[in-house]
Amino acid sequence: MSHIYQPVMLMELLKNKGRASTDNIAKQFLTYDEAQIEYYQHITKIMPGKVLTNNLEIISKQKNSYAIDNFDELKPGEVKELIQICQKKIDEYINKRGKKIWEHRKKSSGIISGSIRWEVLKRSNARCEVCGISNDKKALEVDHIIPRANGGSDELHNLQALCYSCNSMKRNKDDTDFRLIKLSYEKRDEDCLFCKIQKKEAIVENELAYATHDSYPVTSKHCLIIPKRHVSDYFELYQPEINACNRLIAEMKNKIGKSDKTVKGFNLGINSGVVAGQTIMHCHIHLIPRRKGDIENPRGGVRGVIPSKQKY
Repeated sequence: MSHIYQPVMLMELLKNKGRASTDNIAKQFLTYDEAQIEYYQHITKIMPGKVLTNNLEIISKQKNSYAIDNFDELKPGEVKELIQICQKKIDEYINKRGKKIWEHRKKSSGIISGSIRWEVLKRSNARCEVCGISNDKKALEVDHIIPRANGGSDELHNLQALCYSCNSMKRNKDDTDFRLIKLSYEKRDEDCLFCKIQKKEAIVENELAYATHDSYPVTSKHCLIIPKRHVSDYFELYQPEINACNRLIAEMKNKIGKSDKTVKGFNLGINSGVVAGQTIMHCHIHLIPRRKGDIENPRGGVRGVIPSKQKY
């Protein structure tokens, strides 16, 4: 997009004797942004267009355009007066409500910093995390997986990038009762080793997960990433917990790589179920650093869980 933004900004500066406000430059960007136009086309159809045609019967819709009924009967002075009345209504409403009226179009509320919004969008690789559409085609918004109103936090693990269509559908159709989910995050088992050690042996942690050293390491610096909620299986994790674990995996990978230059690779593994080798029935993810020569032939990697199938 810089190939568009830069010349558009220069044109606006050149047209205004070398100076232009940020607001005016931003407005020029919007004239080229088809995703923003598409968004407001959608708004036009479902909101004012529907009310003015079906409810108030002031205008008529003809395919993809609208027309004021009996416009030809209006005199120029009456048109001017109606425009002034509309502008007055807009000004009165803005003065009454302030900038809050535009919060529906913000990528997130002002409480979330720009740096966190950037991290969410970067993590999504500029694609909607539901439908996969690119940010080039539809503008992305930062959404709370569990809404703030239901106890959701502003932490990265509870945020996702959604295109405006998916975000709109989620708000309108998702009637999940999040109260029980919120309580389930607090689930602990007094007899579970991983529920106990998180309080004193965590290397790093966030709201929903922690990392600790493996008590029986396969290699030096072998660590475990463990959700705090007592849940036996990776496939039972909530999306915010998966996000939280993934952040700690990346953090531990970077810590290990910086502290030990002999580490040249990693195995990442999960045992899910007794037949898969799981011995502690609390979900945990193994992050195993690998070094050149630590075994004779590493080919096949995690395929080695069934030794005869490792090499192929």
